[in-house]
Amino acid sequence: MEFIADFHIHSKHSRATSPQMGLEGLAKWAKIKGIKILGTGDFTHPEWFDNLKEKLEPAEEGLFKLKAAGRGEGETRFILTSEISCIYSKGGRTRKIHIIVFAPDLKTVEKINTHLGWIGNLKADGRPILGLDAKELAKVVLSISESCLIVPAHIWTPWFSLFGSKSGFDSIEECFEEYSKYIFAGETGLSSNPEMNWRLSALDRITLISNSDSHSVQKIGREANVFDAELSYPAIIEAIKKKDPQKFLYTIEFFPQEGKYHYDGHRLCGISLSPQESKKYNNLCPNCGKPLTIGVLNRIEKLADRPEGFSSPNAIPFKSLIPLEQIIADAINQGVGTIQGDREYKNLIEKFNSEFGVLLNASREDLEKFTLPEIALGIIRVREGKVFIEPGYDGVYGKIKIFSEGEQKKLSKQGTLF
Repeated sequence: MEFIADFHIHSKHSRATSPQMGLEGLAKWAKIKGIKILGTGDFTHPEWFDNLKEKLEPAEEGLFKLKAAGRGEGETRFILTSEISCIYSKGGRTRKIHIIVFAPDLKTVEKINTHLGWIGNLKADGRPILGLDAKELAKVVLSISESCLIVPAHIWTPWFSLFGSKSGFDSIEECFEEYSKYIFAGETGLSSNPEMNWRLSALDRITLISNSDSHSVQKIGREANVFDAELSYPAIIEAIKKKDPQKFLYTIEFFPQEGKYHYDGHRLCGISLSPQESKKYNNLCPNCGKPLTIGVLNRIEKLADRPEGFSSPNAIPFKSLIPLEQIIADAINQGVGTIQGDREYKNLIEKFNSEFGVLLNASREDLEKFTLPEIALGIIRVREGKVFIEPGYDGVYGKIKIFSEGEQKKLSKQGTLF
């Protein structure tokens, strides 16, 4: 069975998260997006965990569904996941690493929560902050159940990641030591894609997964994973661990330049620099002289042992997409969330069943038939990678454009865009 999964999200109990991120809202938007399996996120939070126990019921092995689901919402499956922030000192430096934990059942989660509750305050945030070495977290979780999966989150972002320039490590082994053999996957994050990661031969042994890390329902699925496997927890975990291209088909990615840590920079001064430019300034802001926030591209350049463009022969492939709302907004030259934009979005969802149905599967002919020609062209251009991007830096998202200035008006006057 082919399906799309987004494992890393947050509930309404995490900071800076939409109140719509409850189970009903998540199930509704998973249906709209075309996502079959959605991570619960935040299972360590006591109130959210009580919510999971109350409102979910077992479906396929290790998966859950809403007990009282609305139309289509019962099709959504939930997999038990949570992100944990580990902040600790190691090797004379403060380390800040985010870890995603996958669990096979509620009893296992209960045991994990009990143990972690002895270490830190799980009530404070949906993504708890623990003074716990990442290696020790792996030890705790895997001693409770070997069926759990430990995945370093958004592994390249400067803050809170395995390879982050501000507080990370230079290798998996440096971070996890003897538990490195239990690290089977890493999350690319919005500011990197698999091709960038292929430049490190040390990552060949792990599987690269991609997730939205969403804090709002509209952004679930902005990155995701596509499987052709049995619908069950064991089958999904096995497909990830074995990096099986027959069962793990591809990942869906941001264009990495759009991520908010792709380039180096200093947000307060509005300075954005490529790694080569940063080197000229000794990694200092040319405006104020303070240290730049070193981005993902620079960090990969530092650790890479392969040239740019290297293609890993055993890697899971990927496709780069832009959320449909953004494509529509650019095509009609309006902001996201306008009345016309929402109308066009709902029309396309109705015609093609889901957002991924539009972005991945709708033919050019059908798109031309059911939407504005500018929008149809925008979707095709994104599939072909024909976009213009001003890279993100130091917490500022990149600016992405599909059409050049004034092009939409010229094209619409011509009456046809293809």
